[in-house]
Amino acid sequence: MDLASTEYGAGAGRPIVIAHGLFGSGRNWASIAKALGGRFRVFTVDLRNHGESPWADSSDYLGMAEDLAAFMAPLDRPVVVGHSMGGKVAMVLALTRPALVGGLVAVDIAPVAYRHSMIGYARAMRAIDLAAITRRSQVDEALKPQIPDPRIRLFLMQNLVFEGGSARWRVNLDALIADMDDIMGFPLAEGAYSGPTLVLAGETSPYVPGSEPAIRRFFPAASIETVPGAGHWAHADRPDWMIERLARFAGG
Repeated sequence: MDLASTEYGAGAGRPIVIAHGLFGSGRNWASIAKALGGRFRVFTVDLRNHGESPWADSSDYLGMAEDLAAFMAPLDRPVVVGHSMGGKVAMVLALTRPALVGGLVAVDIAPVAYRHSMIGYARAMRAIDLAAITRRSQVDEALKPQIPDPRIRLFLMQNLVFEGGSARWRVNLDALIADMDDIMGFPLAEGAYSGPTLVLAGETSPYVPGSEPAIRRFFPAASIETVPGAGHWAHADRPDWMIERLARFAGG
């Protein structure tokens, strides 16, 4: 699948490819990509069923990893950075196509299945009658009973676009709902990527603690570090810290 992407930087440095999380898009990483673009050739991608990339019937990790592999094929073994769902895509890519990956950074995610689910967010979004929507504030009010956290609503509403006076979601909610169990899981039971690997865990996030054995099993060279003062969206909570750490990893 031909993924939508944006390139940052003059093209002289080492390539970095950044994959966003569930309900996100490449533009969530734009400020960090711009900052890294001063030294590196940085690409943000929209994964399938997200952003400006094409939609597909499935959102399985093996398929998303192959999409990313096709995008990276012309590049010289880039560092792959992935957050949350995008981190699992990057992990599967490293495990199945290691020759393409010059280094791996997984942001607040581990190669494990999680018990919680994001399906409630997707169902709340799908339940809104967009034909009756003329203002973003209407969607915010409609989501509030199911999603009381305004920060999460704002994040989800980045997928809301108006075209010709009509509202639509940029994310394929039907496909995500159908595959949510798989998205919260991890498709591989074995394999190892021996290349340089960095797992960045948000200090206040529950996603990585307790998963160190699985990380070491799949990624024996992994370094696990904590992003101080950050939650699950570590790149939004501590952008300057993330820029410095990613530059140091890619520069090494």
